[in-house]
Amino acid sequence: MTTIATGPSCANLHEPATKRLADRVHLSLLAVQDWIERCDYKGYEPFDGLSSWARPFALGNEFGERLLLQLIRQCPLNLRPLFGVRPQDSTKGRGYMAAGYLAMYRVTGESRYLNQAKRCLEWLGQHKAPKFDTHSWSNHFDFVSRGGSYTKDDPIIVWTSLIGHAYVEAFIITGDEWYLSIADSACKWIMALPREQTSSGNCISYLAHVQSSIHNANMLGASLLACTARHTGTAEYQEVARSAMQYSCSRQLADGAWWYAELPKYHWVDNFHTGYNLDSLDLYVEATEDEEWKPALQKGLDFYLNTFFEPTGRPKYYDNRTFPVDIQCIAQSIDTLSRFALRDPRCLDMAVRVAHWAIRNMQDDRSGHFFYRQYPLLKSKTPMLHWGQATMFKALAVLYGRLAADFGEGVQHESSVFPAGRSRH
Repeated sequence: MTTIATGPSCANLHEPATKRLADRVHLSLLAVQDWIERCDYKGYEPFDGLSSWARPFALGNEFGERLLLQLIRQCPLNLRPLFGVRPQDSTKGRGYMAAGYLAMYRVTGESRYLNQAKRCLEWLGQHKAPKFDTHSWSNHFDFVSRGGSYTKDDPIIVWTSLIGHAYVEAFIITGDEWYLSIADSACKWIMALPREQTSSGNCISYLAHVQSSIHNANMLGASLLACTARHTGTAEYQEVARSAMQYSCSRQLADGAWWYAELPKYHWVDNFHTGYNLDSLDLYVEATEDEEWKPALQKGLDFYLNTFFEPTGRPKYYDNRTFPVDIQCIAQSIDTLSRFALRDPRCLDMAVRVAHWAIRNMQDDRSGHFFYRQYPLLKSKTPMLHWGQATMFKALAVLYGRLAADFGEGVQHESSVFPAGRSRH
């Protein structure tokens, strides 16, 4: 593949320069797309360590399992082959690939992208979590952390919401009611989740089996409820979505940030979860035309732009610390900044800077896959599937669409990537 040098910003560029920027992004996304498809959508994930043959040696002890998971996750060298962790299918990866294919179809009008998106969504429809009649999705591995544990059979709202948005997008593009029915089924699953009841909004739980109040999970769930209700007219979805947004927006910090969650053990602020929050709030506002929390959205966006990016475009992981530079932060940064590019020209400029930095520093020249992390003295080059490849493909596709729109290319549709009511030119 061809790498790109650090180029000019997008501000005040003429059409040929914007076209060159788009072409460079396009080369990168084609390379990572090729890697994913050659691997048949299978790969590693950061938290897949409990799939190891070594897990029984932890004797079911949660602390021992956390040590094993974190050893495999944090080691700069890929220990997975040694510990018997194999590349596997990923529902999260397929969801991001479907969203990326749909974004590419919008830009190119090429049927192959739409067909690939349909195949991913059909596969996801067949691989929902078997624990529930309604549609929801889980990891393909068990997970344990300081926040608790859940199994591969326990779906979570984050992945269910992100995948659900791909179904809504497919419905908008194709008009096929089947896609909307799957999104609606996912909403029914979300509606059955526990909710923390407070005087300033109710928080939708991260998990089905226990109340777990996490801001990005709550806001993602609310965004899917709102976007689906826009097409189904389900008033109850809108009511729950509004209450969920009230919960999180009323707890936004004075500087525009959100804690990961309100319990003291979750008091950190990081890049990609902030991106989830901003995307979700923007989707909610677009779907409902409820503008009560637009000031919170702008304050959050200002915080995001002013906090998480170095001048080169390298994104920071936390609000107060750069390292580790994580590919998930990179991908979500490009995705979120591209989404807000029409609202704030600073966003498109920074999205391009982040993409350029990532392609130069985090993409393998030969294989096309993106590296997992950069540390102060070395890089972890393990190719994760969802956490890096699929997220980068989707993010670069959205950025490519934004750049292509600037020089007059692309197929025009209503879109959740380019929301209704905003001109793409």
